[in-house]
Amino acid sequence: MTNTANSHPQAWYDERADYLAEFVTPQRYRTLMAALAMRTRYMTLLTENLFHPHNASALMRHCDAFGVQELHTVETRCKFQPNASIVRGTDKWIDVQRHPSTAEALAALRAEGYRLVATTPHRESCTPETFDVTRGPFALIFGTEHAGISQEAMAAADEYLRIPMCGLVESLNVSASAAILIYMFSERVRQQVETWQLAPEESSALRLRWLTASVRSAQEILARRFPDDIGQ
Repeated sequence: MTNTANSHPQAWYDERADYLAEFVTPQRYRTLMAALAMRTRYMTLLTENLFHPHNASALMRHCDAFGVQELHTVETRCKFQPNASIVRGTDKWIDVQRHPSTAEALAALRAEGYRLVATTPHRESCTPETFDVTRGPFALIFGTEHAGISQEAMAAADEYLRIPMCGLVESLNVSASAAILIYMFSERVRQQVETWQLAPEESSALRLRWLTASVRSAQEILARRFPDDIGQ
């Protein structure tokens, strides 16, 4: 559940982030820090072969809007390719982990301690109201726009999640389903789980990354202040 890519001590990230913070307005800095304080990896998403760029874009925007820091993708048939005009820059704030196969994605999520939760209208297990967010970190699995979740992912799932509908057709697409679930669960995670926030060292690394994305010529500015970092 923790991003292990950080290669420096927390103080290293804090020193550089504090320096870059001098180059953004106080209001912008407060906005970034408010969003950072709400970020979580306790919940994540796994998508399989999304075909439509607008659905990929919407999923990224949903994650950013409700504080989900990481999104996993499988792209064996279709590339996960958000539309730049729709995603509205959220690709700068969200981590996308790409996996070469469903099996490897599921194995990676299990290794990080996630429960695998398949979202499907065709299996009865739990609904958004009855799903227990307190039983540990979880990954919501979404399939293709037409075929749904792969049989491989269905077989591997620990739980199945269904959004009850009373219409004549299954009207919710991937994007709409994800928006409903991410909103509902992010609220409950923050209310019911004690350890939903990012670890301090990861928060520091993310703060530096976000400030670097927010400051024009950030790398050149950092190089002048921390010349020993060049080439690292």
